[in-house]
This record gives sequence, structure tokens and C-alpha cells, in this order.
Amino acid sequence: MEFRFLGKTGLKVSVLCLGAMTFGRETSEAESYQMLDLFAEAGGNFIDTANVYSRGISEEIVGKWLKGKKRSDWIIATKVRWPMGDGPNEVGLSRKHILDAVDASLRRLGTDYIDLYQTHGWDSAAPLEETLSTLNTLVQAGKVRYLGASNVSGWQLQKAVDLSRAHGWEPYVCLQPLYNLLDRELEWELVPVCLNEGIGIIPWSPLRGGWLSGKYQRGMQAPPPNTRVEDAGKYNWGEAWEKYNNERTWKVIDALMEVSRRTGKEPAQVALRWLLQKPGVTAPIIGARTLRHLEINLGATDWTLGAEEMALLDGVSEKELPYPYGIANSRRE
Repeated sequence: MEFRFLGKTGLKVSVLCLGAMTFGRETSEAESYQMLDLFAEAGGNFIDTANVYSRGISEEIVGKWLKGKKRSDWIIATKVRWPMGDGPNEVGLSRKHILDAVDASLRRLGTDYIDLYQTHGWDSAAPLEETLSTLNTLVQAGKVRYLGASNVSGWQLQKAVDLSRAHGWEPYVCLQPLYNLLDRELEWELVPVCLNEGIGIIPWSPLRGGWLSGKYQRGMQAPPPNTRVEDAGKYNWGEAWEKYNNERTWKVIDALMEVSRRTGKEPAQVALRWLLQKPGVTAPIIGARTLRHLEINLGATDWTLGAEEMALLDGVSEKELPYPYGIANSRRE
């Protein structure tokens, strides 16, 4: 598997990151270990989890699997922000919650350090200086090696970058955003910030919960049973059928299926490959419910989409720029 530097750091990660959100939830512990083994056999070294995934069980599964492995071979990423209990300080990005949460994650992962520690979202209640200075102390203490952000807006990311630079604190080196053929809004502000600041992009939901996997095609009236999209309707997740069942989605999927036929690759592999060839992207995070899903996703590496296929997918998935982006992004010739 190919490796890329994470942003402007000297850290090399595999171009696919294994997401562990399903571990302990849709995916049993035994099958989670099989997925981790398969990912390792394919040459991957980058695993992403979070303290809230399955209420800590995901971290525990990753930690158990790591036992007996050479720790330095693996890049382990986890996150902090969302509630882990009912207490008033068991949520957010305050100094107390971050310090409590990192120690709990280290225990569950069974490791002395976390390679990439990410804030899982913005916290308007905690002063940004408090959050960033606390994260800086974690790096200085050796508990964390690198810092990342997830689920933030352009101005929030830029403010964090500027504050860290002004105070000499460890900066965010990567961003974990929603990014795929159906969701390209981050290109309006976040991608330019990342490119300008040397921040690597590790997209979550690159197949949008299965919409870009090949399971969904024009003419369907409802999601297949026992799928992520069907569950999304029950739990009000973002990839719900009601949100994406529209003409733009079906046009994107039509183009995806066409490129799949041209290249002889699975639709999921094409969707992942498209992301891998977008500016600033380091490693899409591939999540899977089953071993077969992971096997397919791993086939996104070691080949390239041609310029014609990239242009087709770019054109059909591009969204009209709302104000003020059309003006703000215009160039003087």
C-alpha cells in the first residue's frame, strides 16, 4: 500500500485509514479482529477510533488487538469532545475533560501514547486558548504525538491555526471532515485552509454510509433492508434516505456506475480513488460492517483514475457556489 506524509509533518500513514466506528456495534469483536488483520496484511498502518464509539468498546477492541504487535508500526488516532457520561464535565473541550478523556483512552487502548489526538467537534463553551494550550501540554508530556481537528468550519480551523502559531503551541496537522462525491461543501473554505496551512485531510464517510458503494441505483424506492442508510432513518443520522433521494444523487451515482464499467473497478473503489486524487487528501477513512466490505474498499489503491473519468465525476458532483464563495473565489486574469 502507498504511504503519504500527514500534512506537512514527517509522519507517514497508509493512504487508507481503517475506521473503527463499527467495532463493538455493528461488527462483533471477533470480526473486528479479522478486519484489523486483513488491513495489516494489505499494508495499512493507520487506524482511527474515538472514545465515544460504542462507549469506549471500539478503543478497547483496538487496544486488545495491538497487544503483541510492534507498537511503533502503528499510527493510532482517537478523539475527544462528545459526552462519555452524564456528569457536567464529561463532555466538551475544557482542560478537565480533555485531561480525563486522554487518560481513559490510553487505558482502553492499552498504550503509552496516542499518535493522533483529534478534537471531535467545536466547543463554543470552552475558550479555544484553554483547549489548544491543554492539547499542547499533552504533546509535551508525551501522551500524544500529533493533533487534529474534526467537524469544524473554515473560520474555526483558521483561528485555531493562528492561535497555535501565535503562542508557539503544537498545531493541528490534519482535519477529519465529511467529504465524498455527494458532500463537497468543505471545498469552499476548509480545503483552501488545509492547502494553505499544510494540514492533511482524512475524510470520514467517503462512501456516505453506502450510497456510493454500488448498492444504490436509480429507480429504487427505499434503501435495502439491514443497511446503514435504513438505520440512518431510525436514528436521524446524516445519510438518511430522505436527505439523498434526489436527482443530484442519482446523477452522481449514474456517473459512478459508468466509471465503474469503464475501469472494471467496483463503484466503492472508484469513489475512494476519486477522493485519493483530490487536492490535500491524505487518507480516506474506510469503515466497514463486514469483512467483504473491507476487502472491496482496500481495492482503491495502486491504480489511478484517468483525467476523463475524474472530469466526469467532478462535473456531475460539483455544487453551485452560494454567495459569497463565487465572488470570493474568483481570480483576476
